[in-house]
Amino acid sequence: MNITVLDDYQNAVRSLDAYKLVANHNVTIFNDHTKNEDVLAERLKDTEALVLIRESTPIRAPLIACLPKLKLISQRSVYPHVDVPALTERGILLCSDMHPGRPSYATSELTWGLVLAAMRKIPQEVAALKAGRWQSTMGVGLRSKVLGIYGYGRIGAVVAGYGKAFGMKVLVWGREGSFERAKADGYAIARSRTRFSRNAT
Repeated sequence: MNITVLDDYQNAVRSLDAYKLVANHNVTIFNDHTKNEDVLAERLKDTEALVLIRESTPIRAPLIACLPKLKLISQRSVYPHVDVPALTERGILLCSDMHPGRPSYATSELTWGLVLAAMRKIPQEVAALKAGRWQSTMGVGLRSKVLGIYGYGRIGAVVAGYGKAFGMKVLVWGREGSFERAKADGYAIARSRTRFSRNAT
């Protein structure tokens, strides 16, 4: 089977355990990114199974029409970049693990890293230290501050837990489902979106 992987910009696919499952097939991996349909049509003309990394490359009807051998698209999470009706018309299967209910720990950790970096001004202090200066800014502590979580879903719920661990007060705004889940976990609900924006740190 001819398998093509697009947008492996970290050159990491071959190092994944899952790669062993397809390693004995004819696998082509592209590390660069292009949205040029002519380039993609040439790259994918013999592809039978296409592996997408998130929503990087749009797969629309004009491109699909140029891929006579394509039988399967495999990816993870949402697929607004894929023309599902065009695939269905051609009998091409789209498989996407939506991982319902599974927390997104990696994204939550990156989010918390950004929170810490912003509040403690870590990038500025690293730059200052490299330039020979020590403590050039005043960082802000997190304890007792209000952490605003907009949408208490797979990411928001985990980030709320990080905030609680740092001694923050967690305030949630979102849809009704978010309110119910947040209340069940013991977090405060904002009375309005305006109050949420005004009170969150």
